[in-house]
Amino acid sequence: MIKITKFGGSSVANAEQFKKVKDIIESDEARRFVVISAAGKADKEDNKITDLLYLCHAHVEYHVDYHGIFDIIRKRFIDIKNELGLSLNIEKELDELAERIPKLSVDELVSRGEYFTSRMMADYLRFPFVDAADVIKINYDGSIDFDATDENLRFIMKDHDRFVLPGFYGTTPDGSIKVMSRGGSDITGSILARCLHADLYENWTDVSGFLMADPRIVKDPLGIEKITYAELRELSYMGASVLHEDAVFPVKEANIPINILNTNRPMDKGTIILDTIPKDNSKTAITGIAGKKGFCALSFNKRNMPESVGFCRKILSVFEKYGISVEHIPSGIDSIAMVVQERYIKNCLYDLIAEIKEKAEPDDVKFIPDLALIATVGRNMSNRIGTSGRLFTALAKNDVNVKIMIQAFDEINILVGVSSEDMDNAIRAIYDAFVTEAHIA
Repeated sequence: MIKITKFGGSSVANAEQFKKVKDIIESDEARRFVVISAAGKADKEDNKITDLLYLCHAHVEYHVDYHGIFDIIRKRFIDIKNELGLSLNIEKELDELAERIPKLSVDELVSRGEYFTSRMMADYLRFPFVDAADVIKINYDGSIDFDATDENLRFIMKDHDRFVLPGFYGTTPDGSIKVMSRGGSDITGSILARCLHADLYENWTDVSGFLMADPRIVKDPLGIEKITYAELRELSYMGASVLHEDAVFPVKEANIPINILNTNRPMDKGTIILDTIPKDNSKTAITGIAGKKGFCALSFNKRNMPESVGFCRKILSVFEKYGISVEHIPSGIDSIAMVVQERYIKNCLYDLIAEIKEKAEPDDVKFIPDLALIATVGRNMSNRIGTSGRLFTALAKNDVNVKIMIQAFDEINILVGVSSEDMDNAIRAIYDAFVTEAHIA
């Protein structure tokens, strides 16, 4: 059995966390391939190594001395080394890096967080270190070259049956270091799992998997034991994010489960993410609830809209011209609405409306600002008669006015739009109706 184990920044923030990682790795022989993030915050007053490296680059850009910032980075790494009694001569390499910083690209500089953290972890585990620059190949458009990555791994596997690999970066066809978006170490672990045909991808972080709702809104929400990739996608988009979104696709295509686990509580089961899970009427109808603010809607009325061929296309073409992505399109017989993120539309709203009026000739246009979208997600919802009624009853009882309602054909997500000020109250109402009451019963 092969398990890919990826550890996030909080899991390698200091020597104490390194020890926890070692205990986890040594407790299971299947954990032979380890992906490491850059050291994160050891406490609330601390800084992430990645943030400090970005700050060094900013200092160089503005011709400000960066050595004070780099000294903080250097001390963090050397403190971990000394506390663990590592043999790696990291001081020399850090000193060399300090002098090279003005000549480095921002990607190469920032990647050194993962590089040095992984070097130390490999030394501590007594595993071979494999540089991501020699494995992960990234096309110029940012996509992963899986063929080249596969070939590199086959070559490396001839000599290694285990290794530590830095996350977050790879190289482009010309050999330049290229970093992924923040949280990209999740993607590296996913790529490795796919290429090595792993049985399981373990993503170790500082939470015990996904919760059914945001604990800042709902007190002590239950954990989610199992979730499908489709459900995860719906919840993650609304802000319930423990895993980088792009980390899902490589393993989903290979049908490899992901287990979200807690480095600080390794005994917890965490959350298993699977391609499919059988529907179960004995379980709660919903899997989770998530909400996100910052949306707005433009509603367009047109008499006899079904007979107005091209009406929707004309409206959408204007949104496309302004580079605005339309998130959802609820509609009625003579009306259609475009739900978008408000930040993308605020600077061009009046020009956008004027051009739509000229091109599509709607009878009326309404702007609905300050919306929050709430996703109630569950693979079991389609089996339950009255799910939607139960949800809207709960919202009505709590004086929440629903302005928009959308449900996809697969029936795993009921999406409602409410005033931003009502979002927290709405989420609590839905959670109580589907989870709290079910467990009391």
